Order: sequence, then C-alpha cells, then structure tokens
Amino acid sequence: MPTIQFVAAHRPDRSPSQRYRFEQYVPYWAHNGYSVDYAALLNERDDRLFYARGAWLPKAGLLARSWMTRRAHVRRAARADLIFIQREAFMTGSVRFERALARSGRPVVFDFDDAIWLLDVSEANKRLSWLKDPSKTERIIRMADLVIAGNTFLGDYARQFHRRVEVIPTVVDTGLYRVPSLTPERSGVVTIGWTGSYTSLTHLRTGLPMLMQLHERFGERIRFRVISDRDLVVPGLPVENVRWRSSSEAADLAAIDIGIMPMPDDEWSKGKCGFKGLQYMALGKPVVLSAVGVNRTIVQDGVNGFLATDEAEWIAKLALLIEDGDLRGRLGHEARRTVEEHYSVNAWKDRYLELFDQLLTDKPRT
Repeated sequence: MPTIQFVAAHRPDRSPSQRYRFEQYVPYWAHNGYSVDYAALLNERDDRLFYARGAWLPKAGLLARSWMTRRAHVRRAARADLIFIQREAFMTGSVRFERALARSGRPVVFDFDDAIWLLDVSEANKRLSWLKDPSKTERIIRMADLVIAGNTFLGDYARQFHRRVEVIPTVVDTGLYRVPSLTPERSGVVTIGWTGSYTSLTHLRTGLPMLMQLHERFGERIRFRVISDRDLVVPGLPVENVRWRSSSEAADLAAIDIGIMPMPDDEWSKGKCGFKGLQYMALGKPVVLSAVGVNRTIVQDGVNGFLATDEAEWIAKLALLIEDGDLRGRLGHEARRTVEEHYSVNAWKDRYLELFDQLLTDKPRT
C-alpha cells in the first residue's frame, strides 16, 4: 500500500485549506490503496500560542520545537512513497525542508490555494513579518514534481516556473452538504448568511453599509446569520452569531436562505477559490458573490446565482432574492447542480488518484 506523507502546518480537521484540499479525500484514497502519514507542526496548544498577540519568547521556543519536529518529518519521509506539501513546509522564509524532501528521491506534490507569493501575515504576528519570504513560493514550485493549484489565476502563476501544473478547485463533499428537506418559511423571514474566519470578517465588514440599507428597507422581513470563530456585533443590525464548528457547519448553513460573499477586487482575492460560495451552493442556496476572480467562473449571473460589482448591484440583486421565493428556488437548484458536476469531491477524487499513480510510475521508489 503506497503511503503519502502529508506535510502541512496544522493537525487534522484544524485548517480549512488542509481539510478541503486534502483531508476530505483521504477515506476514498484509503479505499483505493493509499495510506496517509500526517506530518503536522502545530498541536492544539501550539496553535493557541502561534495566533496569540505578543508572547515573543514562548513563540521563539515554538519556532525551535517546530524546526526539530520538521527535521524528524524529513527523516520519516524515507518511509513514504509520495510527499504532498500543502502551502509550505515551514512558517519562515526558509525552503530548507522543501529542499530536503525533494532530495529524498520521493515524488513531491506542491499544493496551494491562495496567492501566497504575496505577503500575508496574521494580525497577531505582524511584528514577525521579517521572518517571512513570500517569494519562496517560486522556489518551492521549481522543486516539486507536480504542482496543484486551486484556480487558473494560481495555475498561471505556477506555470511561469514549472511545466507540470494541474488546476484542481477546492471542492465540497456533496454527501455532507445536502439540500435541506423543504420546510415552511419562518413567518416569511428571509435569512442572509455568511461563514468564514475572524480574518475574513474584514471582507464582510466592507458590505455592512449595503446590509444596513437592506435592513432599513425590509425591516423584520430579513435577518442575518454569521458563522465564524468570532462574533460580529453591529449596532442596529440584527445578527445571529453562530460559533463555527467543523462538525456542524453544514447544518448551521442549511438554516440560511441566501448566501453572500463580499470581497475586494485585488490580487489576493483573485487567488481565492470561492469556497464560501460553493458551500452555500451545495446546500441549494442562491448566492450573491463579488464579481472577482474565480467567482466569475463559478457563477453564471442570473443562472445559478448572482454576481455584484458595486453597492447598488448588491442591494438590487439581494432585494430580488428577498422578494421572490421562486427565484431563490430556481437559482438554488442550478447552484446545486453546478457543484455536483464541477466542484464536488465526487467530480475530482479519481483525478488525484490518476496523478498519484502517474507520479509513482514516473519516479518509482528505489
């Protein structure tokens, strides 16, 4: 049974990027003869420290421990048949570990789903940004045997440095994300929903003026649901905050009627993979997404959702959906079909196996 060493920052079921780019496929791959060796850096305690403000001396200790942990993973790579690096092997600008893994003689897959060649540091670690070197992405790409990118924007970047680049979108498990059974509308109230981490709440905040205007227009006919690891509190706006949990996220999202994804039109956003929108769509929910990056590929405006470019469009298109339940149903049906055909685990799980099998054929273990 071939073994894949999965090299990433976080423990299983911690990082959305890891969960949806790799972990959700593991049961199917295991059924088809592949086992996985998780090579994670941060445990739950480390994770809390890493994202805490300050604590510079304990963080220095964490960095040293992580360095030793990754050295052990490199030694362990000799027992694997294939190495899968998700985003980076270490959190600093060094590519020492990627280089060592490439020298192991095992085929190396490098997967990324954000424009990580741009500097992006968590608010808690701004003072440590000097340790980062986003340009290392180019060097990691050159070392890999295969690069997997989450969308064509990322794929085009990778093709500058590597001839073997595969674009595989971030996808949804449609067995977990199902269209809810029909239930009577809750007194005619329409719920507009959003999900995401504390860091991406910044994007939602850019849409608050639009949401306030909608609330002024529709009053108690609408409500807002935010699923996140932090609460969104906006005076005058009725927000139901639901604490994010991976085990209940699909069920928590199933309670919304419309999903939204506001985001700025910048280089970082072009690297995003539209996953929030796909989560809503998999549940048969109509969406309004910013007309940025891969969202333009996922959504055909007026067919399986709406795209919006400015505040006026956001308000007009959300108003249409609020006022017309039949329209919500039609767009939601087409949204679900889009996900099933193009953005589901079922649509892509065999493609990974084909790529893994080819790599092991091209670069057999010696």
